[in-house]
Amino acid sequence: MDAELARLDAVGLAEAIRTGQLSPAEALESSIRRMEAVDGDINAVIHRHLDEARASIDSLPDGPFRGVPMLMKDLWACEAGRPHHQGVQALKVHGAVADRDSHLVEAYRDAGFVSFGRTNTPELGAGATTEPLAYGPTRNPWDLTRGPGGSSGGAAAAVAAGVLPAANASDGGGSIRIPAAMCGLVGLKPSRGRISMGPHMDEWGNSVQHVVCHTVRDSAAILDATIVHVPGDGVIAPRQDEPYADLVGRDPGRLRIGFLDHAIRTNTEIDPDVADAVRATAARLEALGHHVEPSVPAPLLDESRITAWGPAFAAGTAASVAAIAAEIGRELDDGDIEPWTMFIAERASMFPPAAVIGAQKAMTTFRRDTATWWADGFDLLLTPTCLCPAPMLGEMAPDNDDLMGVQVTTLHYSQLTQPFNVTGQPAISLPLSRSREGLPIGLQFVAPYAREDLLLSLAGQLESEYRWADERAPLHP
Repeated sequence: MDAELARLDAVGLAEAIRTGQLSPAEALESSIRRMEAVDGDINAVIHRHLDEARASIDSLPDGPFRGVPMLMKDLWACEAGRPHHQGVQALKVHGAVADRDSHLVEAYRDAGFVSFGRTNTPELGAGATTEPLAYGPTRNPWDLTRGPGGSSGGAAAAVAAGVLPAANASDGGGSIRIPAAMCGLVGLKPSRGRISMGPHMDEWGNSVQHVVCHTVRDSAAILDATIVHVPGDGVIAPRQDEPYADLVGRDPGRLRIGFLDHAIRTNTEIDPDVADAVRATAARLEALGHHVEPSVPAPLLDESRITAWGPAFAAGTAASVAAIAAEIGRELDDGDIEPWTMFIAERASMFPPAAVIGAQKAMTTFRRDTATWWADGFDLLLTPTCLCPAPMLGEMAPDNDDLMGVQVTTLHYSQLTQPFNVTGQPAISLPLSRSREGLPIGLQFVAPYAREDLLLSLAGQLESEYRWADERAPLHP
């Protein structure tokens, strides 16, 4: 039975519960058994609240996902009274807990999801790998010697291993899309302002939350169920008149799609299998009737514009480190914070305040200039999500002796995802190919701001062509 349930997506599992084929308790216990069977191998779930989850079954709201299990990433999906360590050793030792639910967690609960644990994340969510010193590395269910990506690596590994059909994830530079690409999943980064980040996190605006999952309809239906805004939100994305779930099976029409099949930063190269995947997908899109051509927004190819953001990101890390010290009530010592995090935070002192403001202005002009490419008639941009498949564990370890090398490697993996956190546009990673070693290769589609409808309708079309949900990781039942 567990193997059969692990093949259901969240929409299918909710339907089975709604029609009485199984109970919420049976769905939860199946996920718990699967977690206990595989988590010793993958180290995806770092906190468990199983008794609380079981007790909540009796009072579930009648939402669209009533009784479907859910895992929260231990970063921005805060749950009142539960651990909130963000991959930080100092917060783990301090025993930090959230003082209240985040607005998205409230929306999950209203939709009927049953939270039963929290997933692993790199320290402060700052990395393309999930190897925090506080909790140890998460492993990729496709190959346990490799990482699942970051920073939603725990979430992606749990879903790819069949623990549950969809898990909470967040994305401040690629952290939904990169793990989705490396674990063979669907990873939609919604538009900035689509889902409230409040009340705890990310006032500077580049990060969003959603899920990683196996199917496009799950991504769309969960988005419909969890769009939430509250007074004081700095940005509220305009919403479609109809549910996103209704768009998944709809013909997207003939779209004009530009594509990129190479790296955009110096001293980086694209894996030949990834480049071939982009070109093969471009050909498939043409066969489906779309207009496809090699074209890309010019600012994306200007490396100086991208490196100009550095002071703002360093300042953000320094502010996070200061907030940790304030929360635990003392100065930070060696071992409280990972060497790579401290390396980035200390770089902030190199920049005067004017440089930080200049970096913010550079992000604004990049957003405006990039948008003109779509305004000139393109509907979507196709790129690799990452330039290569999942890396070996340790390549980006936060205690690596070569900290500058870790930063360079991290930027290598996020060079095609981070720009669209800056612009705030929606983007989706789809599992459209495999490497020679059999590892998943994800490709990214980017739409104009607030046009998730374009992404989801095209993704649904491609899903019917590729049927990727039929292919699961070796660790998946």
